[in-house]
Amino acid sequence: MAMDLFPRTITVPLLSFVITFLFNYWFIHSKYKWGLDHPNARSLHEVPIPRIGGVGLFFGVMTSWLLFSLAIPMMVLIGMSLLITVSLVDDIRGLSVWFRLLVHGLVALGCSCSLFLSEEGFFTAIMVTAAIIWMANLYNFMDGSDGLAGGMAVIGFGAYGLIAHLGGYENYALINFSIAFAALGFLLHNFSPARIFLGDAGAVPLGFLAVIVGIMGWKDNIWPLWFPCLIFSPFIVDATVTLMKRAFHGEKIWQAHRQHYYQRMVQAGLGHRTTALCWYALMLLIGFSAVWSVQQDGSTQQVTLLVWGAIYLILVFLFEWIQKVHNNRG
Repeated sequence: MAMDLFPRTITVPLLSFVITFLFNYWFIHSKYKWGLDHPNARSLHEVPIPRIGGVGLFFGVMTSWLLFSLAIPMMVLIGMSLLITVSLVDDIRGLSVWFRLLVHGLVALGCSCSLFLSEEGFFTAIMVTAAIIWMANLYNFMDGSDGLAGGMAVIGFGAYGLIAHLGGYENYALINFSIAFAALGFLLHNFSPARIFLGDAGAVPLGFLAVIVGIMGWKDNIWPLWFPCLIFSPFIVDATVTLMKRAFHGEKIWQAHRQHYYQRMVQAGLGHRTTALCWYALMLLIGFSAVWSVQQDGSTQQVTLLVWGAIYLILVFLFEWIQKVHNNRG
């Protein structure tokens, strides 16, 4: 009866938020410290910090999904659970990169084939498989500064949920709002100075869901295919451009590094807090423009994409020029 006192659109995300916030609060203050993230060549932090926040986030998400019987494809639940489990083991004990990639590939292939092969065809299934593998790892690459990955999850999945809600797709709206509000519950502990990290067990499944939920929404005609790409473009552009540059210069792209644009912003003196706020501003601008544009005609949507493409080009060249001038003066 208590669950009927408030609309599901309030109760589901609120439950995700509360569970995630309390779980991570308990773990931060618990005497049991496992899964500590010790500083390394890629890190921007200086002291060991627990990286179990993703477990609390997805505990909140899955509790609300199951308790309110949201319609989630079984293959998505299985894939997400496998990614969380393997990534958690990697967070605590460490696993071979090739073993992790094998699991990512099997999960991606299983989900894409079961959800898209019969209706969308072989080519779409292969493209979705590649997108899942890339985004799962990309999201993990971008989880290296306080509040960044959590903020992207709040804004990105919040935008998914808003469009689904406006279109009358309650199930999709609740799925995404529960992720967004769980991410907010985590973010309150992760914003600079972070007291807990997302870890691979949080970042990898979030990247997986960004793709799989985005493609499912396109398949069900909730939004066009460009919408999820634009929503998560801050992470996609940074990681893709950075790794392309490293490959061009003959560097090993799988090795830990601190060359992402967000990492360079922190190292340039902006710090974690200001860097996160700058990225939040970009994410919100993209989110608002994408939500507005998806409700307009096709030509307006094309102009929106062209404008953001031009903005990204300008930002990349401007950032590189500023850093080059700074280095020359130094």
